[in-house]
Amino acid sequence: MRRTPLVGGLIAGLALTLVACGSSSTTKTTTTTGTLAGRGPITFATGKDLSGNMQHQVDVWNAAHPSEKVTITELPADADGQRQQMIQNATTKSDAYTILNLDVVWTSEFAAHQWLAQLPQSQFDLSGFLKPTISTGQYRGKLYAIPSASDGGLLYYRKDLMDKAGITTPPATWAEMFADCDKLKKLPEAATAGCYAGQLDKYEGLTVNASEAINGAGGVVVDDSGKPNVNTPAAKAGLDVLVQAVQKGYIPKAALTYKEEDGRLAFQAGKLLFHRQWPYQYSLANKTDGSSKVAGKFAVAPLPGLSGPGASTLGGHDLAISAFAKNKATAADFIKYFTGEATQRANLIATSQAPTIASLYDDPALVKQFPYLTALKASILNAKSRPLVVQYGDVTAAIQEAAYAAIAGTKTTDQALTDLQTKLSALIK
Repeated sequence: MRRTPLVGGLIAGLALTLVACGSSSTTKTTTTTGTLAGRGPITFATGKDLSGNMQHQVDVWNAAHPSEKVTITELPADADGQRQQMIQNATTKSDAYTILNLDVVWTSEFAAHQWLAQLPQSQFDLSGFLKPTISTGQYRGKLYAIPSASDGGLLYYRKDLMDKAGITTPPATWAEMFADCDKLKKLPEAATAGCYAGQLDKYEGLTVNASEAINGAGGVVVDDSGKPNVNTPAAKAGLDVLVQAVQKGYIPKAALTYKEEDGRLAFQAGKLLFHRQWPYQYSLANKTDGSSKVAGKFAVAPLPGLSGPGASTLGGHDLAISAFAKNKATAADFIKYFTGEATQRANLIATSQAPTIASLYDDPALVKQFPYLTALKASILNAKSRPLVVQYGDVTAAIQEAAYAAIAGTKTTDQALTDLQTKLSALIK
């Protein structure tokens, strides 16, 4: 990547301070309640590293800590597969995984089952983190995970084609986006492209996309009191947007099998005019090595809603320590390094992934390099969380089943939401 030398310089500078960091933090890991003990090699269980930068950051740590090396254990690329393997590891009380790279909605489930080590709050300064990200690592007022990367959904669109069609502003509503599609499809170079896609296969991405459609219409899946309230006119209006978009051809049939990478590759190949995606796509779609046909031709905007800008689902990942792991003191220090401002800055530059440090979104140099940061910060600050429940696996499966049945046409929207309300009412007490 063109940015690699800068990333290397930034991270290499960290190595000069890491040796001292490791030795000084040893004195803090005593045997009192809530502290973490044990030093030595550890493992880092995480989803597939598409950028290669995670390994680079681990290499920097390893060079400074030869007796406390970190080994990455790559789990499946999709969130469901990652969660399944982490749960299998935890239920057998295996020490194979030390640090867990958790989706932000898994913390409650893992903490409630005592699969995570409680983190001493005095050891982790969270004052500089985006406020919505902090709560994702907490359960019943106690700290179990540290936000390492946030995420907010963005609308990627073909600005070059919009300009050619005389459309000067990105769409703020679904109706505006579909109207823009109709205009763009009249251009020869856009005639065969699909209008819109997100993550609509029956997996965690569908929970996110369906929730965003519902929230963007003023509905909710679970209300502020924690009770399911999805069988409402507003929720129906939101989910109906996706249902009718499939029926009218604005969402290609193939997109019902899309996960993040499927859609990214389609957008980069010029096969989509609009795409709901996370920030990580920005750098990959702008690569000039021949892997992207849309480099320099796209821009990003907030997600559309029913009558105005929509609301993203809060995404991201937190780092937690397995309750069954050895060398927890080393794990705590690595988490401090990996979630620190310098490391997150370097990772943003290398991968365009959303940081959790608030000040990075306002850094003039970074905003110039990544113009989407302003919109992304707003997306995260206004994002809605998925249900934070202990039985999250069952809850998200119910949401996926109902949403997929509606958009695939095997159930009416009314029936799908009625069934979902019944299932969630039984699952969420």
